[in-house]
Amino acid sequence: MNVTLAVLAADTELPEPVASGWQLIAAALVGIALIVVLITVAKLHPFLALIFGALAVGVVAGVNIGDVLDSFGDGFGTTAAGVGILIALGAMFAKLLADSGGADEIVDTIVGRASPRALPWAMALVGAIIGLPMFFEIGVVLLMPVIYLVAKRSGLSLITIGIPALAGLSAMHGLVPPHPGPLTAIDLLDADLGITLALGVAVAIPTVIVAGPLFGKLAGRWVVIDIPDRFEADDIGGSGGGGAQTAQVEGGVATQTATRIRPKFGITLFSVLLPVGLMMGKALADIFIDDESNVLRQAFDILGRPLMALLIAVIVGIFTLGRGAAMTRAQITKCIESSLPPVAGIILIVAAGGGFKQVLVDTGIGTQLAEWAKGANVSVILLAWVLAVLIRLATGSATVATITASSLMLGLVEGMSTGEVSLVVLAVGAGSLFFSHVNDAGFWLIKEFFGMTVGQTIKSWSIMETVLSVTGLVLVLILGLLI
Repeated sequence: MNVTLAVLAADTELPEPVASGWQLIAAALVGIALIVVLITVAKLHPFLALIFGALAVGVVAGVNIGDVLDSFGDGFGTTAAGVGILIALGAMFAKLLADSGGADEIVDTIVGRASPRALPWAMALVGAIIGLPMFFEIGVVLLMPVIYLVAKRSGLSLITIGIPALAGLSAMHGLVPPHPGPLTAIDLLDADLGITLALGVAVAIPTVIVAGPLFGKLAGRWVVIDIPDRFEADDIGGSGGGGAQTAQVEGGVATQTATRIRPKFGITLFSVLLPVGLMMGKALADIFIDDESNVLRQAFDILGRPLMALLIAVIVGIFTLGRGAAMTRAQITKCIESSLPPVAGIILIVAAGGGFKQVLVDTGIGTQLAEWAKGANVSVILLAWVLAVLIRLATGSATVATITASSLMLGLVEGMSTGEVSLVVLAVGAGSLFFSHVNDAGFWLIKEFFGMTVGQTIKSWSIMETVLSVTGLVLVLILGLLI
């Protein structure tokens, strides 16, 4: 999952295959199998397993080891420079949200107004709203402290609470403009933005319901995990002037207990939605303001970039959340410093996942799979989905799958109606979400944040993505009968 539209445009052309199709398939399968065995059987750290998996792909595909290392380094660096920085900034904001009591305020409001049965539905809505303009990785980092706390307070499974939020995030990533993936596909296929947006929402809502609250309830039964304490709030009350003191009587002896001052719900919600609003503003400005010299568009072009939006959110959060909770300067500094060590390993694993993906991309397996699918005699909508699925499975990138499949469909949408072209865009988007696995940086992000094993991640996250993709396809095909 890339970070800028410039990067998306650069990924539209996949390299030519370096070997025969079946040799490339074998290389990918060997690499993936080796990663799974090293992690699950040998108990090797995923960072090292991904490196060995990339080397295995290169050896089986007949690629020079030096070239494999170069590809891995390029993918690692690109992912670390993009996603890694965003994860670090997001972790800082998430720790501020937790330590200030802002996450507790959100959770108390949600839990107080929703029954346990309604909580997964509320989390799906929150995930969809946050995920509309925001890249998936950022949304995950921002939502994780809330997911943890809602699960703890409600007593529901972490999976039952988390899967609906992830479904909302992922559906927006693949189906609804102005997210960069669908927006780029619309531009490539010359689809109508308004019609695609309307149809995208129509497809996304039932898709999120099926893959989110409904599937999450089922997944919560077969994946049982403890709730990580990664974003546990530090005890900031009382000692630094950041909280009031209340008396409790224990065994006849009065003791003093710190009561944390929380930022108000309104200001907390503003702080959380600030980066969302900035990125949404940039997307809308790019769509509706054609004049690139327009001052408003230029302002949002800077402020709405993910890195800048999150940087602003952290700075604003220091005042609205940190100072809003009466935290001292020393407490705020400690809070921000303590946010980074827990995510350092996640950044390395996610970046290594990006390196493994790049090795697969550079072998040309995505190009080979696309050519095979294009030669099949199927409907245009189904072909668009199959192309995106194959490229997604091969490269691990939803955006690469979206853009490459859209490019391959250019000659096939000529003569189709406006609505039919929009459905092709949505079919591509649905296919790009299919079965996230070990070559997807997002897979490792979810695994580490939820504290799951590879098997548990596949049984929850990967299957949820598959349910989302297949449900989206079914709904698009149904709409195709009506349009």
